[in-house]
Amino acid sequence: MPASSSSNDVVVPSPVAIPEQDLQDLLHRLAITRWPDRETVGDTSQGPQLDRIRALCDHWATGYDLRRTERAINSFGSSRTVLDGLGVHFLHVRSAEPGAAPLLLCHGWPGSILEFRHLIGPLTDPVAHGGNAEDAFHVVIPSMPGFGFSDKPTTTGWNISRVADAWITLMQRLGYDSWFAQGGDWGAAVVEQISRKAPERSRGIHFNLPLVFPTPQEMSSATGEEQQMMARTRRYQSELDGYAREQATRPQTIGYSLADSPTGLAAWIYTLFQDVTDSDGNPEKVIDRDEILDDIMLYWLPNAAASSARLYWEDRQSNAMSAGSWGPNPVPAGFSIFPSEAVQASRRWIEARYETVLHYAQLDRGGHFAALEQPGILTDQIRTTFRPARASSPGPAAVAWEAQLAHQHDDTLDVIVNDKAPQSLLDVFGVYRDV
Repeated sequence: MPASSSSNDVVVPSPVAIPEQDLQDLLHRLAITRWPDRETVGDTSQGPQLDRIRALCDHWATGYDLRRTERAINSFGSSRTVLDGLGVHFLHVRSAEPGAAPLLLCHGWPGSILEFRHLIGPLTDPVAHGGNAEDAFHVVIPSMPGFGFSDKPTTTGWNISRVADAWITLMQRLGYDSWFAQGGDWGAAVVEQISRKAPERSRGIHFNLPLVFPTPQEMSSATGEEQQMMARTRRYQSELDGYAREQATRPQTIGYSLADSPTGLAAWIYTLFQDVTDSDGNPEKVIDRDEILDDIMLYWLPNAAASSARLYWEDRQSNAMSAGSWGPNPVPAGFSIFPSEAVQASRRWIEARYETVLHYAQLDRGGHFAALEQPGILTDQIRTTFRPARASSPGPAAVAWEAQLAHQHDDTLDVIVNDKAPQSLLDVFGVYRDV
């Protein structure tokens, strides 16, 4: 497992090293799985089908390289620091291009830092991947508290707002005075909070899940296309969000099962890959099976099923604002609407909430896990969104990574807190109910 940092303001290399006994324990648990009886329907309306989860777990036990995840993380350079008293594990990949800009990539649940693996090369070394040097980024990808190899909170209070504060500290600790940020799922909520807390440091933001929810007035005047978007979200609420409701209300209850059974954890996570990818219910058509297992491993190995689920509970405890009450966001923003994403938004709704819309696109393929399903498209969307903002002044030059390691003492933040930023994503989803 990653080593702990010795001082609160120090960033240390922290390669992942999985104990062999943990891998043998995984294989033992897979071998003694007590399987449920077969579903009574011919589709996935009751959840992942027995044959598919059996095949996935058989491959996990006999065909999957159990050291794959460890090697993948370490290949990018694995680091660790302490933020607000909590150890955070992250990837920091700097570009060799002199004009590279810092970019924070934020994952959600059941995502991970490896969700962005196919973006790292093209973003940090665009020339080697058929792009232009002026599109280069220094990439920072942190694991959320309670996720992956970041520490697990032992007290309440680690909601999205607090995570945003921690990521602001992280970017400054790495020597970046201003930055771009991208996110989907909970990562989108974190990016939104960062941009509202520190607009002077946020050069641009990009979302592949739009945190834009129509008011009753906008619903009543919805176009045909907007009505289809609302219908998609209602279907998600009525048929597909059972996992979110359980994790928001009783994360500890489901945590016992997920911590004890790798098969149960695999099925729990696979459900999301099945339901919200652009795959007609077969995610392995668009995401390599081993990459799905890599993601599951980042919940199994650190025993992060319960701790990650608590983010939903924390969000529900926060004081939510109604969707129409948050003020316009002043930070330049871009939105990529993938056709199989559960939550979509029209340009009209977005422009009512963001002062500067740099980019808006409705794509012809892709779903909730855009970075894994369509990494080339998402990379292009990020580049396209941020090109206009890159032409503006980035503020004081970022301190070089190597020099910053010797001068990490001031964690003071000069941020602007906007009380109108929404706190509870689940409660904001509620604007669709009974409409």
